[in-house]
Amino acid sequence: MNWIAVAGTLAALCSTISFVPQAWRIVRTRDTAAISPLTYSLTVTGFALWTAYGIGLREWPLIVTNSICFVLSAFILMMTLLPRAKKEAVADRVDPRS
Repeated sequence: MNWIAVAGTLAALCSTISFVPQAWRIVRTRDTAAISPLTYSLTVTGFALWTAYGIGLREWPLIVTNSICFVLSAFILMMTLLPRAKKEAVADRVDPRS
């Protein structure tokens, strides 16, 4: 594996994994007060566009990585925008032990 492939793989892992702690924290605490809906709207849009770009190029690493990031960031945005009661219901479904 050459250094370009290694760098790309590590970048993809970092990008994908970076959203998991935030999403899990929201599920556990139900707190989204510090999250900017505008920032996450731009992030979700960016990942949707990167996914479309990957599809256009038929580049599965772009498609897979950005699709996962899209789902995770869209979940965070959705939880930020939902009213408290619905946020609680979603979080209870994801982690009923909370």
